[in-house]
Amino acid sequence: MARTLAFDRAEVIENARSVFWSKGFEAASVPELEAATGLSRSSIYNSFGSKRGLFDAAVVSYLDEIVRPRLRPLLTDQVSASALTDYLQGLAAVFARPESLPAAHGCLLINTASAPLAKDTQISRLIGEYRAELQAAILRGVTSALPGVSDERANMLSTAITGLVVASFALVRIAPQEAVRLLTTAELLLND
Repeated sequence: MARTLAFDRAEVIENARSVFWSKGFEAASVPELEAATGLSRSSIYNSFGSKRGLFDAAVVSYLDEIVRPRLRPLLTDQVSASALTDYLQGLAAVFARPESLPAAHGCLLINTASAPLAKDTQISRLIGEYRAELQAAILRGVTSALPGVSDERANMLSTAITGLVVASFALVRIAPQEAVRLLTTAELLLND
């Protein structure tokens, strides 16, 4: 008879996510993951297949619990005219608090994009899909904030704002004030 799992899978993934988010996939050691999750190496491997399997579960958790809730106002049927400004200002406020996870650690996926793991086809595809999802949400915010804007201008603005958001996530750990400035610049693009 197979043993039943004696741990909360969601909690284990969340605790592992914190390790991966702060250290990155390559630097996160299995002993650190054991300590954070309370699982032994064999339990991690039996439950997730590998360190990479646990990382993949952490990425799904990150998207579902961290990224998509913040984007939700930009994805509703009726996007508010202020939704994109609210998103940018909310992100800037989080970045201005050094103790917040995004300010301390940036974005798990943006960080992974510059790591050796990004050469993996599956990870590369996932990062590209994340950027596309972010840009699609921002495009919806642009078109709601600027009714009547041409498709060409809306696409240009969403590309520029997405680039500024991605750059802010890449910089926040080392230059939080610059990250906030980039988000303010993104907001100003809506007022041009």
